[in-house]
Amino acid sequence: MEAAFFDLDKTVIAKASLVAFGPSFHRAGYISKWLVARALWAQFFFRRFGADEAKLRKFRETSLRIAAGWEKDEIQQLVRATLADVIEPIVYQEALQLIGEHRAKGHRIYLVSASPSEIVEPLGEFLGIDEVIATKAELDETGRYTGGIDFNSFGRHKVTAMEASAEIHGIDLANSWAYSDSATDVPMLSAVGNPVVVNPDRELRRVANARGWPIRIFTELAPLPGRVSRKKAVGGGIALAAAAGAATAWWRGGNPK
Repeated sequence: MEAAFFDLDKTVIAKASLVAFGPSFHRAGYISKWLVARALWAQFFFRRFGADEAKLRKFRETSLRIAAGWEKDEIQQLVRATLADVIEPIVYQEALQLIGEHRAKGHRIYLVSASPSEIVEPLGEFLGIDEVIATKAELDETGRYTGGIDFNSFGRHKVTAMEASAEIHGIDLANSWAYSDSATDVPMLSAVGNPVVVNPDRELRRVANARGWPIRIFTELAPLPGRVSRKKAVGGGIALAAAAGAATAWWRGGNPK
């Protein structure tokens, strides 16, 4: 079996998912306007100049500290209630098309993201993704976030999870695909036989040119399949939750043949 592994932030969607949900968390009283502004600045900086492992680790650790003490169930409800309105305007049409092409070929489809599983898993179910690999937060005995981490879906850790799933499902990584925008995902791209660079940061573009990896530019945004109306998204939380699926912990160009 062959598979296609998609990074999420700036590959399937046009911005970092944590940043995208920042205003929702602010309106719910979890974070300040200053933190939202800081996250937006971080996104601009990472998008323009790229981000090495140390910068992203610091950003992630800060987010974990902020989340310490939050209740998992409350965060899940917030993500479910706002998922469609937050994510729908920033999904790349080109990514949806590629996912459809891979699915038509019978390939197993993955989202592999350092973003929190509460965001990645509902979106994965919304898109009909077969499996999600994402960062998982540590919880205490009351179901609150400790500020620690159970699984860090970043760098080489992504590859470890990919290889474990490949062994379970009989996936041939040498004949599979991976898509990402970030130099921090060079291990993920190197783990498959068909790496494809999407909207690359400066360092990943350099690596792609040196290794002869195809580069694709995604620009077109399109509504999600199965999009519910804004009225239903606000007034029908149960229907949206069914469409988006359940989430678990908040932290939390080549063509297919």
